[in-house]
Amino acid sequence: MNQRMWIEQYIADEYGVAPVCLWQKFPNHAVFRHQNTKQKWFALVGRIDGRKLGLDRVGQTDFVNLKCYPEHVIFLRQAGLALPAYHMNKEHWLTIVLDNGFEQEELATLIDLSHDLTIK
Repeated sequence: MNQRMWIEQYIADEYGVAPVCLWQKFPNHAVFRHQNTKQKWFALVGRIDGRKLGLDRVGQTDFVNLKCYPEHVIFLRQAGLALPAYHMNKEHWLTIVLDNGFEQEELATLIDLSHDLTIK
């Protein structure tokens, strides 16, 4: 199971949330939203050309955007584990390239944090 599938399953199991595709033009992009009236996003998964993420590789890559504390964003970016958030606030959000060695346990922790930070 690739990491994107694992993320979708983890969020379904933990939060009872399915991905929602909001853009016809981007059928490989989906958001995960809280089920309250505000329906804030806590994760976005997508598939995009790696060059649009600032990578040196050509071809499609899966990614996830998650909200974190600014100090986590800085640390993970400096450690080379995350990228500036694709189309999101770069101070509070980060992008993780999937199937690139990022541990599932750490992804779960970051998904949970993003969920908690966006619940209000």
